[in-house]
Amino acid sequence: MKTKGIALLITLLFIMAISVSIGAGLKYVNETSAEVDNENFLFQSRVITEDIITLLNESRELDTLAKNDSREGLFVFLSQSSFIPFELSDFKVSMEISSARAKFNPNTLSDGNNSIAAEKVDALKEYLSRHGVNHSYVDILLDCMSPSTLSYNSAIFNEKPSLFREYIVSDMHLNEINDFYTQRYYDNNLKSIDLEHLFYPSPDRRTKIDLNYATPEVWEMILGADEPRAKQLSQGGGSYSDLASLGLKEEEIVSLSRFEVSYFEPYLDIRLHIRKDNKNAYITFEYDIKNRQGSHFSYAI
Repeated sequence: MKTKGIALLITLLFIMAISVSIGAGLKYVNETSAEVDNENFLFQSRVITEDIITLLNESRELDTLAKNDSREGLFVFLSQSSFIPFELSDFKVSMEISSARAKFNPNTLSDGNNSIAAEKVDALKEYLSRHGVNHSYVDILLDCMSPSTLSYNSAIFNEKPSLFREYIVSDMHLNEINDFYTQRYYDNNLKSIDLEHLFYPSPDRRTKIDLNYATPEVWEMILGADEPRAKQLSQGGGSYSDLASLGLKEEEIVSLSRFEVSYFEPYLDIRLHIRKDNKNAYITFEYDIKNRQGSHFSYAI
């Protein structure tokens, strides 16, 4: 109970600090922008993002969580701080914070040198098959993370020659791949899968899945579990500390061994929505709590 109380206090202090800091930042941006156009709005959005990163870097609360390797503290923090809205003058900002290791990183299917992780590929193909999606979809994913090959498994680069092919960069990049598959194979089954809760594209191929935050879609994929079992395991998040605490069956343990997993990964997925008049900015980035560093920035205006 003491640990939970401290974690809750940390969360409340963090929300109070971010409300004051971002409010001041927004006021400054608003006063120095006499005429708002797309270029100014992009600049304003970047200033707000930089202010948020500065606050994260200076947060003693997050520093305490990282130094103590507190699984419980991080879980309570994310539970209490998952959505934080701000409003000042004409600016409306909402920030969503979640674990950046709750989902499967599709880039871990390959090492970037045309060598695939066969067991992960098989697990993903099995999952897709249960949802009626053709295995060709996995071939397309692999093509998009194989920069040095001269032989591709799909025609995606014939139709999209300028598409980045070293790794899957972002959700927007993944959406382009999904659209190609749907149109090429006249298959709408991919839309029946909640890919937003299954995939988290990251160029870092060393990422692990934090099982305390793994989504039902991820549990279903990595274990080959049915939906009720996957939801049961996802609802147990926050209580997992080791393999024994998962309460898995023998065959589930074998399936899990195909993936790199963890029980404490201090990485945040930050998603910002900044609005002013009829303009909207969507900014996402990953924040490494221990190293106090933001990375994998994606901007959409």
